[in-house]
Amino acid sequence: MIPSRLAARRPLFRCLNAPLAPRTQHQTHHLAAPRYPPPLGGPRRVRGPDSVSVHRAEYLERAQAIRKRNWLILGTALSMIAPIFLVRLWDIPAPEEQDGKEKKDGEKTSRGLLDLISPKPTQTESPRAAIDEFQGKKVVVAAGDKVIAAPSTSENPTPSDVDTIELVETGTSYVPYFPRTITLPDTTGPEAVASSAEYTLLGLGIRKVSFLRVQVYVVGLYVKSAHLHALQNHLINTVNPTASALIPGEKEDLRKALLDPTRSTQIWEAILSSSGTTAVETAFRVVPVRGTDFKHLQDGWMRGIASRTDEVRRKQAELLRQQAAEQKQISLPKPVDEGEFADESFGLAMKDFKAIFQGRGKAPKGSVLILRRDVSGALNASYQPVTPTKKGERVEDVVELGRVADERVSRLVWLLYLGGQNVSSEDARKSVVDGCIGLVERPVGTLETMVQ
Repeated sequence: MIPSRLAARRPLFRCLNAPLAPRTQHQTHHLAAPRYPPPLGGPRRVRGPDSVSVHRAEYLERAQAIRKRNWLILGTALSMIAPIFLVRLWDIPAPEEQDGKEKKDGEKTSRGLLDLISPKPTQTESPRAAIDEFQGKKVVVAAGDKVIAAPSTSENPTPSDVDTIELVETGTSYVPYFPRTITLPDTTGPEAVASSAEYTLLGLGIRKVSFLRVQVYVVGLYVKSAHLHALQNHLINTVNPTASALIPGEKEDLRKALLDPTRSTQIWEAILSSSGTTAVETAFRVVPVRGTDFKHLQDGWMRGIASRTDEVRRKQAELLRQQAAEQKQISLPKPVDEGEFADESFGLAMKDFKAIFQGRGKAPKGSVLILRRDVSGALNASYQPVTPTKKGERVEDVVELGRVADERVSRLVWLLYLGGQNVSSEDARKSVVDGCIGLVERPVGTLETMVQ
């Protein structure tokens, strides 16, 4: 053996009373606490040289996560601020320059291969074309700042001309105008002779969905011009049965009642349930602002009707529970009528309403759907497609979609826009209320209203 190894070996026999040799102190300065901040989750105990590498890796990972977070915050802030600066600082060309540019673009008749791959859209797809034209007629401003649609060949048209249509602005650039009056088919007399009747616009608004407020269609309520005096009587009698017109305080009371969830339902229920000489014939004109289909429109109305019938059932169940708790009879007021929407005939009527829109396909932008409620309360649906062409819009013939005789269906559809807590278009309801207020300002018998 090597002598050095023998010297280093511990002796085989050792005195038990011999003092122990002092143990040498190893230097552990390299195990001191790291200079880096503690990792997420609290400090950890240092147990060896490898812990230094673990702490450093955790510190680098934490620093990388902080940098990533800061870059994400910066990107989010820039994406919100950049559109504001673009809108405020972008130099919009003058209308003359824009028209000149469009004219130069129009002179280029062919773009070669691009025309085959991606042809130019027709001019009627742009909002500018929709503003300049209405159903193939040019839109001009006549005397008294009235917007009218007149034939392109007419010079100095006036609202009183036979071929002109007075228009009302809707608030959207894709369907910018609604006619103030429309003509719809009508049946009069005991033999139901086919004729036509004029309807006057009472109010309009845009139907919006989701939290993004996406525009779906523009809807307007029209009243038969011959029945405007009956509507006046109903509205005035709601506030003051002895008056022929309402004063400012009474008009404000009527406005609050028409916007109240409960009172509005009661008022329109009474108007829609009237018959005979007090009946009021109305119609809704629906125009999509973007391409849609009849299935989408049908689903919206079906969901609204289902929610209204469920609300009626909840009110009925609540009154019945109150009646059982107080041990006395409680009358069920309208619209909480026991079994009103639970019978088989109402289910069949809903099937007829659903069948009106089944298999109809697409409803392009600018097409017109009319829902008319006659004296008996029956719902009549008609559709007028609009085909875009290179020279403008071509209005097709009116197509009758169907009829639902049960008045409960039309009443529920009408209440979706006029009464209750949540209506399909709050803008439309407010506009209709404004039209009603303008109607009661005039003496009973006035056949004209204003829609602002």
